[in-house]
Amino acid sequence: MRSRLARLWRSATLTRVASLTVFAGIAAFILLTFRDYGISNDEPVQHAYGQLLLNWYASGFSDESAFHYINLYLYGGLFDLIAAGLQPYVPLPLYEWRHLLSASFGFVGLIGVWRLARLLAGEKAGILAVLMLGVTGMYGGAMFTHTKDVPFAAMMVWSLYCIAALGARLPELPSWRLVVGLGVSVGCALGLRVGGVFAVFYLMVTIAVGTALLRDLWLPVRLLPRLIVSGLIALAIMAVTWPWSVLPPSNFFTAMGAFNNFAFDLKTLFNGETLPIDQLPPTYMSEYLLIKLPEITLMGLVAALAMAGVALLRLAREVRREGTANLLARHPRRLLALLPVMLAVAVPVLFTLIDHPPLYNGIRHFLFVLPPVTVLAAFGLTAAWRMLAAAGPLPGIAFATLAVGLFGFNADTFARLHPYQYVGYNQLVGGTAGAWGRFEGDYWGASLEEASVTLLHGLAQEAAAAPGKAPLHYKVAVCAEDVQVSTHLGPEFEMVEDWDDADFVISARNVGCDNVPGLTYATISRMGVPMASVFDVRGKNPPIELPVQIPDDDGWGIDFNAPAVSMQEAVGPQVAKAKP
Repeated sequence: MRSRLARLWRSATLTRVASLTVFAGIAAFILLTFRDYGISNDEPVQHAYGQLLLNWYASGFSDESAFHYINLYLYGGLFDLIAAGLQPYVPLPLYEWRHLLSASFGFVGLIGVWRLARLLAGEKAGILAVLMLGVTGMYGGAMFTHTKDVPFAAMMVWSLYCIAALGARLPELPSWRLVVGLGVSVGCALGLRVGGVFAVFYLMVTIAVGTALLRDLWLPVRLLPRLIVSGLIALAIMAVTWPWSVLPPSNFFTAMGAFNNFAFDLKTLFNGETLPIDQLPPTYMSEYLLIKLPEITLMGLVAALAMAGVALLRLAREVRREGTANLLARHPRRLLALLPVMLAVAVPVLFTLIDHPPLYNGIRHFLFVLPPVTVLAAFGLTAAWRMLAAAGPLPGIAFATLAVGLFGFNADTFARLHPYQYVGYNQLVGGTAGAWGRFEGDYWGASLEEASVTLLHGLAQEAAAAPGKAPLHYKVAVCAEDVQVSTHLGPEFEMVEDWDDADFVISARNVGCDNVPGLTYATISRMGVPMASVFDVRGKNPPIELPVQIPDDDGWGIDFNAPAVSMQEAVGPQVAKAKP
């Protein structure tokens, strides 16, 4: 007995060390790379929204500009309030600070994934889930720039953990720590998006099913006082971070209706067709989910389905032997812990199929589905491996080898796409290269930073090669938001609206930004896929013949952190003296 306990202790210690090592590696990745990610085209207005919310508080609740700002008042301001409120005290440029903060939310979400998977299938499943989600481009890469989507996903997965933990303890009452955690996580989710109501729905269904399985009609009544405390905490957080939603309270329901029926003039690329967002097929979200998940996650989902089939066969045998009532009474806690995770995958997918809301940008608006999908995949992989390993060493080794190989392939793809991992696709559509021109690419225009820095370096080479001949003032137009480019250029670059007045046009190679006249000066690409291009439209003033050194295909040659300096500083004092 003592030796068995010692083995269990050593195993637990090793797995916990492995968990800590994984999280330390992810934290190091965040700190080393958060400066690499370009400004998304929504960030300027999102940050302005956060500042307007601060103004509402600073004015004694009289400045209501935030309640009429574009359509952002329909969103909670939790992230933007934190970003704007702490910005004066953080020694980082604005957008680098926002990216670090967003990645911090993503890191918290990964901890939630670990806790949830560990609750369902043990710590090894938790480690596996974190690794798999970490190399999922739409999470591990998007967590720097998707400053609403990833924080919302992080809060939703913590809500799921609290609901699953509550279900696993029924009919016992949840601890007050869990009650507070549930209120905080749901409140933060609602403080980001009205979609936090999904978590409330999962909670209600879990309690209802628990009441039926446990045959305890008084269970909801006994839970009610603690649920009221959770609800009050959630309401308080939502009211503070999204004041419009409670002024008056009917605004909350207005926001729910708006996101089901909103429409504006926007087209999106889907399966090779450019379609208005109100004419997309109802399978838009589910198809995008299928082709954006890494291959290792798809393998885990297939394994989970297979294990579910095996479990149903066993269940049928046990039902015949013991009866349904006795069987369910034996396993309610496991079922009630797994139920909210299954709901978190199925409900959003069914919602898009049935309600058919206008969508765009792939699965960005439903990115919160990725954590529970990954948890189920990790659950499937660990369960399948245990079953095969019990059957014999060869099946277990073969299964593990295949899983490790797929994970290595996904990790390699993740690294090669850096820092544009969120554009990645799996091999169901031929990878990222196969999806290009058929599905959404760099819709945030994150590659414009690298394009801007490449232009700066290229013009510095021109000036160095021909002192006194190259101008030190250029006009630049951009097929995106000016700030996505101007932030990275020096004072010699003037942003202009009219492309005919420009010397250069910088464009993301996405829908509506891929037909720019002029010579291609430089192209930013990953894995053979063009992300952004710089076009030379100087016309009668042709560029100096000089090959521009652009980064290699995987981007590791570029200095993403190059400051916005003057041309004189970029090319050195010998050129600075040679002004025309």
